[in-house]
Amino acid sequence: MRPNIGIINALIRITCGFTVLAWVTSKLVKRPFRDSYLVVAFLAAMKIGEGILRYCPLTALYDRYLDDYDYEYDYEDDDFDVAVDYDTDEGEAYNPS
Repeated sequence: MRPNIGIINALIRITCGFTVLAWVTSKLVKRPFRDSYLVVAFLAAMKIGEGILRYCPLTALYDRYLDDYDYEYDYEDDDFDVAVDYDTDEGEAYNPS
């Protein structure tokens, strides 16, 4: 597992994670039985962990997706032929379909 986010990105994740965690903690004091606050607390803790480890699983998935589906377009000159009558300067586009 290699770090896949930068230092600045990690610091922003840590800062936002602690800010959201503090906000959720204050909300949980008033309403301790709200499940939605617990979910947000887990997400904030994940952001803190991502910042400390400098590894984001979603970024890794996205990078893997780009590597698997990296299309290289090889355009050949034959793909874009244009039938042109140079005597009359009229052209007709070639449509292979």
